[in-house]
Amino acid sequence: MREELLFQRFLEFLREDLPNGDVTSELVLNENQRAEALFISKDHGILSGIELICYFLEKLGLEAENMKPSGAEISEGDVLMRAAGNARLILSVERTSLNLLSHLSGIATETRKLVDKASRHGVRIAATRKTLPGLREFEKLAVVHGGGDPHRFSLSDMILIKDNHKKLAGGIERAIKNARAASFSVKIEVEVENAEEVLIAAREGVDIIMLDNFTPSVIKETVQRLKEAGLRDRVTLEASGGITPDNIEDYLTTGIDVISVGYITKSARSLDISLEIVA
Repeated sequence: MREELLFQRFLEFLREDLPNGDVTSELVLNENQRAEALFISKDHGILSGIELICYFLEKLGLEAENMKPSGAEISEGDVLMRAAGNARLILSVERTSLNLLSHLSGIATETRKLVDKASRHGVRIAATRKTLPGLREFEKLAVVHGGGDPHRFSLSDMILIKDNHKKLAGGIERAIKNARAASFSVKIEVEVENAEEVLIAAREGVDIIMLDNFTPSVIKETVQRLKEAGLRDRVTLEASGGITPDNIEDYLTTGIDVISVGYITKSARSLDISLEIVA
């Protein structure tokens, strides 16, 4: 069960914060003291991970109920979740829960901003593997909550031939032939560096071509060359590298299908979310 696997990850996060218990709560609060707490938004954005946090808290013995679903737009003052139970336990898991919830919601928020722009042009926004170790499943899920595509979860998911693969295999054609000889059932994507490699990859029948660090003008020229060669409809075109919120509009009208951006998982600002004891 996916939630159970993620719960075990959450326990690892807690162990980092509680190597020998929460000495403050254990000394200040009675062992059986109960409390009720609310998770409250102090920011505007897109919520992500709330169902997982509820699940984790319930597994630890607390009562938990989310008031908003992942993917929902939230504003300052919104109550996102209620938790009740042992007061020591609530305070012990507070920071880890808030850190994860804030981080994931920040990713979902940045993703939604790009998705809103790209959807008007029929372009999809995708994540990359630029994720923090131990957090990839969480962060990819946040991208989905923001309306984006998670892309590969791991190196096992699909074949993606990058520049170093091509160098070590002896060129783009040899790398593609080696990949196809090994499997017919897995999609093949190739990262290319110029228009000539795009045409080679398309003729070799790959499924997806990643235009790495292509400028918008070069992408337009490349798309036109594919059309003239009768190859455009045979491949999915993905643009990646150096694309930010400031310049993404320039890429949306170039004729590509997907834009993958690493910053939504690597550099998104966490949303401000707090926990307040109410009873």
